[in-house]
Amino acid sequence: MSAASSAWTPRPPVPAPLRGAADLADARRQGLTALALRKTFQSQEGAEVRALDGVSLEILRGEFFVLLGPSGCGKTTLLRAIAGLEPLDSGEIYLGDTHIDILPPAKRPVNTVFQSYALFPHLTVWENVAFGLRMEKQPKDQIAARVAEMLDLVQLAGVGGRKPNQLSGGQQQRVALARALAKEPRVLLLDEPLSALDLKLRRGMQGELKRIQRETGITFVFVTHDQEEALTLGDRIAVFSEGQAVQIGTPEEIYDHPVNRFVADFIGETNFIASDIGERDGHLTAWIGGVEFPLGPRAGRAAAGESATLAVRPENVQLTPAAGAALTGTLTELAYMGTDLRCRITLADAVELRARVAPPFALAHLAPGGPVGVAIDPADVKVVAD
Repeated sequence: MSAASSAWTPRPPVPAPLRGAADLADARRQGLTALALRKTFQSQEGAEVRALDGVSLEILRGEFFVLLGPSGCGKTTLLRAIAGLEPLDSGEIYLGDTHIDILPPAKRPVNTVFQSYALFPHLTVWENVAFGLRMEKQPKDQIAARVAEMLDLVQLAGVGGRKPNQLSGGQQQRVALARALAKEPRVLLLDEPLSALDLKLRRGMQGELKRIQRETGITFVFVTHDQEEALTLGDRIAVFSEGQAVQIGTPEEIYDHPVNRFVADFIGETNFIASDIGERDGHLTAWIGGVEFPLGPRAGRAAAGESATLAVRPENVQLTPAAGAALTGTLTELAYMGTDLRCRITLADAVELRARVAPPFALAHLAPGGPVGVAIDPADVKVVAD
């Protein structure tokens, strides 16, 4: 690929509560900054594993920031390094002007919600939430007021006298969240806290987390391997692979403008198409199924005469009657999913495309093994690096 420039540039990352340049500058000054973090482990076979390979990123004050990636990519190691639970080989972490990676965990103004919740089973909900405040020997009346405030925040005001085993999984997760927030950390770290919940409850808790983060204004750093969860929750997302943050951006930037094939493939479904890049009337073009498509200014980096990988999302592949269509193929698969139909089409040059289409048209006009027209808006065709 050439380094030809694209006309698209990311917009400034501004969390929803922030307004104006002054607020953004202040959020950066008071945010969390990681500089060239490195951490290696020895595998059971004796090989060196680079869990963090020079990771640098900036998290704004008041931002809901998501660390996303497959197992073993380094996201949890980064979270533990911020918390002080994992010593670094090199690099620095700052919270505002404070150099926190040299501080012991108890001295860092951060708190963590773990995947297992780590509630004390012999203590009541009220006592669990009060635990950290009691350890700090805060006055009893202040503890009582703070616990009541936190239980009200997580909508558990009536269950303070119960034990954790008397609560549902979602309620236990809320107690863990209330306990972590009770000490008013500047940053709350969340290590896949929803992974043990069923799908319906998990989606409900996503909304609750977003509400609580907005109401408190505390910076949330959230680890997940679930792409939908990351897109739902994150003001910005850092996509990790093999110890590196390969792309950082808003959900829209990550989904619509992936920097490489890994990101495009990891975030949602994507059709990948090998194509030669041409030029017509001063504009770059690509080929899909023998049809030439103009590449828009936001398509990505490419140069005439090179080969490239194109990415097209299934929801951007429109199906039409075959008669009169410039691009046609054979419908080889059709699966009814309720809200849409998942289709697979084989084009004349053996390229396979996946499409997601609305049931009314599909049920009326499509049949497996029959011909179908394919329409793709050139603006939806992206060039991605391998």
